[in-house]
Amino acid sequence: MLNSNEYIMSFTTGGLFHRESVKIAALFLQLGDWDAVRAEAQRHNLLQARAESTAQRVNRELCFRLSVLSRVELTLLVEGSDQEQKQLIWMAICRYYRFIREFAVEVLREHFLTLRLSLQHSDFDAFFNNKAEWDDELDSITPMTRKKLRQVLFRMLREADLITKKGDIQAVLLAPSVAQIIASRHPEELAIFPVFESQLQEWMT
Repeated sequence: MLNSNEYIMSFTTGGLFHRESVKIAALFLQLGDWDAVRAEAQRHNLLQARAESTAQRVNRELCFRLSVLSRVELTLLVEGSDQEQKQLIWMAICRYYRFIREFAVEVLREHFLTLRLSLQHSDFDAFFNNKAEWDDELDSITPMTRKKLRQVLFRMLREADLITKKGDIQAVLLAPSVAQIIASRHPEELAIFPVFESQLQEWMT
């Protein structure tokens, strides 16, 4: 798990990138080197982006995200069901982006546990402002970029089936394979999903 205290805020492009992430993971299992994966994906326009600059940016970001997954996790990502894939991609995103991980635990799951089952843009804004008080780099982000970050994060949450289009939080039924992987290595990561404490305790025992 990423232990860096740095807030990486480079997630302004796209969203969950479900299908694209599976393609990139499969390529890594074949090549075994992330630099080679980026080069190969770019050479063959694996993500079918219209602009080369967009392809480069997305390729780079997906490789960074997925590089935090173990080979076992990447294999499950390639071979698993849609449910398993989305949950593993969300886990990778939360591992790589500290900001999103903290939002998932401190806002998404906290709302779920206290039965405030609607996630609003104002929740993001309050969270961002609170973090920016203690981090100069966050505080320097322009209002336009903040808006884009919020838009992309909410898109990720929808595409990961964590909230509805209206922003209602959806309880997650973790795939047993994903729950087992998390509980065996990083049980604290279970808190990135909107699940009840009783479920966490069940998976951790």
